[in-house]
Amino acid sequence: MAEPIIQLRGVKKSFGPVSVLKGVDLVVRPGKVTALVGDNGAGKSTLIKGLAGVQPYDEGEILIDGTHQPLHSPREAQGLGIEVVYQDLALCDNLDIVQNMFLGREETSTGTFDEGRMERDASDALRSLSVRTVKSVRQKVSSLSGGQRQTVAIARAVLKKARVVILDEPTAALGIAQTAQVLDLVKRLAGQGVAVIIISHNLADVFEVADDIAVLYLGQMVAQVDADKTSRDDVVGYITGTKTMTGAPVIDTTAIATGGAQ
Repeated sequence: MAEPIIQLRGVKKSFGPVSVLKGVDLVVRPGKVTALVGDNGAGKSTLIKGLAGVQPYDEGEILIDGTHQPLHSPREAQGLGIEVVYQDLALCDNLDIVQNMFLGREETSTGTFDEGRMERDASDALRSLSVRTVKSVRQKVSSLSGGQRQTVAIARAVLKKARVVILDEPTAALGIAQTAQVLDLVKRLAGQGVAVIIISHNLADVFEVADDIAVLYLGQMVAQVDADKTSRDDVVGYITGTKTMTGAPVIDTTAIATGGAQ
């Protein structure tokens, strides 16, 4: 088994008196898809923002390739090859695909934008992911479907030589065909040796692409299991707090203290 590219050990994050992450461990391996699941408020977004350097953790250890590596800013995370594709995709509708993929880091030659080089590099990034649904890299993003927009956002991460790509609800609001297109893209990305973290509420999508599933429950990592060795019912149990890794139901101590469960 490949050595982890990312290991989180006991990471914590609080906002005032509210403890959001309570000593979370996570392992992410290159060439594998790790699904991060949990109910609303479980701490998924906070965990990912810490990895992206947006909201540094208060405590705990981040290991990148086995080396302690605190992340204090998005620039530091990107410098280590960690890229996040957020749910809103951060694409500009009035620009074409090339302009979006190079926005803020345009290639220049003799003081002007090297449009030819950027167009070739954008085409190569899409081709490396076997993307055939985009007719031209000079299409305006406003003309693209939801699935095509996701493709552009993921290809932008590839263009940045990402080693870890974090996808936030990549199939949300997509139709069946577009969802299949994006999930195939996720598999191809992992097939290139990239470590992929996918955040999703859709367990069908999770089991379609994930190699392992990490479950957050009220700020704690209650399970990280091989997707082939667990079931949808088990994962739902971890998400809702009715099941533990030992398989025993969680005891409702609040109900016991108040005289019995209903």
